[in-house]
Amino acid sequence: MRITSRRKAIAFFVVLGVCLVTLAVGLNVGWIILNWREGVLLFLGVILFTVLIAGLIVNTSFLVHEIRRNEQHDSFINAVTHELKTPIASIRLYLQTLQRRDVDEAQRREFYRLMVDDTDRLLGTVEQVLKAGQATHKKRNHRAPLNFGDLVQECVDVARTSHHLQPEALRYEQEVNNGAGTSVVGDGEELRTAVSNVIDNAIKYSGPAVDIAVRLETPDDKHVTLSVQDNGVGISAQELKRIFKRFYRVPNRTLSHVKGTGLGLFIVRTIARKHGGRVFAKSEGEGRGTTVVLELPRSAT
Repeated sequence: MRITSRRKAIAFFVVLGVCLVTLAVGLNVGWIILNWREGVLLFLGVILFTVLIAGLIVNTSFLVHEIRRNEQHDSFINAVTHELKTPIASIRLYLQTLQRRDVDEAQRREFYRLMVDDTDRLLGTVEQVLKAGQATHKKRNHRAPLNFGDLVQECVDVARTSHHLQPEALRYEQEVNNGAGTSVVGDGEELRTAVSNVIDNAIKYSGPAVDIAVRLETPDDKHVTLSVQDNGVGISAQELKRIFKRFYRVPNRTLSHVKGTGLGLFIVRTIARKHGGRVFAKSEGEGRGTTVVLELPRSAT
């Protein structure tokens, strides 16, 4: 209901802006026709109406931008609230069960395992929000040469373990040309966060049948390229550039149950830019998978 009202508000402001601009153009044309012989008045009138039209366009664009931004903020707050509330409620339920009922040892251990999983989920949400704030800081962290290939391998191993995936579901390979290394200069913790977010995002939107190919290449002497390709829900062309914005989540009814904060790829883009690199996504459309490519400058060492 709220999203519908927001869209109606955006449509209203767009229509209002178009009408005002049309009115201003009409007045401008009428002014020119009536005063075409008065050079000074004509000049001042053209300037005045040009400023008026520009102001109307800027004002309408600002209002639409603010409405969309508030909508994204509301979606973020709802997502974070859900991601925080759900594991807390689950942990509380298990604790109340252990407190009020006698359960056997096997069930007790299962409850402990589930509570640990919920705690990890809760911690992951908090860390995601904190990392989003830290990533936007312009302060340069400690940077040193590191083997990016080893870092990616570590992230792949962690993802397999945490998501209980088989090696064939999450494959990793390197293609290093002409003996070139995969060394980069950067903050190891930040780059680990970026790579993990890309892989986790691919797993999240793969659906029940996870099939992901992680590939590290050195296309030239100056760059190292990491591509993460999945066969999941895919992304429409108009959404490809938006997925790296803060709080933005691709609307998809197929995976409406997938929760998140909308910060993962925003963090990846911010970290890539801080390291002099870039990140972009490719997809042939909905239902045809997505490939996210992270490119970083390669170190000569």
